[in-house]
Formats: sequence, C-alpha cells, structure tokens
Amino acid sequence: MRRPMTVFLGLVLTAFVVSGSASGQGAAGEQKSLLIVFNDGHRQNIPVNEIDRIEFKSAPVVVFKDGHRQNLPIADAARIEFPSFSKNSPIGRNHFLGKWRVGVDPVAGHFFITLLPNGEARKTMGASHGTWTIVNDEARIVWDDGWHDAIRKVGSKHEKRAFAPGKTFSDEPTNVTEAVNTTAEPI
Repeated sequence: MRRPMTVFLGLVLTAFVVSGSASGQGAAGEQKSLLIVFNDGHRQNIPVNEIDRIEFKSAPVVVFKDGHRQNLPIADAARIEFPSFSKNSPIGRNHFLGKWRVGVDPVAGHFFITLLPNGEARKTMGASHGTWTIVNDEARIVWDDGWHDAIRKVGSKHEKRAFAPGKTFSDEPTNVTEAVNTTAEPI
C-alpha cells in the first residue's frame, strides 16, 4: 500500500507537469523546472521538458525522455519548489541569495542580512535567525523576534523595508534603507 505522502506528491507533480505546456516552456519561452531543495541545503533542478514520466513504485523515480532514470530522493528532500519565470516576474530566488549590507546600527554602522539557499536567513543585529521566501518579486524574511523585512529591487538598486512585530508586509514599513548584495555573482 502506498504511503499518503507519496500519493500526494505524485498528484502534485502530475498537476505541475500537466499544467505546463507539452514543451515545458513558460511564458516568454522560459523553461519550467522542478526544484528539489534537500535537507542539507543543496538543490537539484530538473527541467520539465526533459521528463517523460515519474514512477511511484517502491521509490519515486524520474524517467527522462532520453531513457535514463534517476531516483527522486523524497526522504532527503526538505521541499520541492516549482520555480517559473515570466516577463511579469523576472526576478528569481537566486537573485536574492548572499550577504546583503542593509540598515544602519547607531553604534556599529551597517548590519548584514544573509539569505541562504535552504530558506534560512541570518542577520548581525537583533534576532539573528529567520526564514525567507520570494513573494511578488521580493525576498520576504520573517525573524524569530517577530520583525520582518522585505528586500526588493527598485529601479537599478535594492531597498530593505523593515516591519515591526504586529505589522504585515502590506502595512507602511517602520523604516526603509538601501540594500546592497555584497556577494552578488553574475548569472
């Protein structure tokens, strides 16, 4: 008998593959993919247009159009993402990875926010741990102390908007400062 999680995953993956076009292309001809983020933080991106099928026998297996097979190690996966880009959403998760110089501490000067591939965030002022995700082309960070920040691209630069505990991302920010990715790499 199949485990409920495996059946659920199968339905989700099937819906994703079917919802894309047969060629696996998104809007503006960009490639759709399946992104697996593992518990140890490493990531595996599988282009949808290369997948023939996903089998759920004893363990999930991706069967590619060229015939090769690859185990889908769900037990080791932290999450599965369905990244897609369009002309209306040009910024992806990788755009925000790295160490950002933001804000100004009256004593220490600038402080830093680091966005990690596994969805965790760290900062050098206040609560040092949080989690982050992409929503509407901005990185949204929720800190363990209730504060939350958004890093967004504004023109050719970035800004960090800070929200005090009790505020939402749609409220007026408590403060806004410049944000500069000190580890940005060309893609």
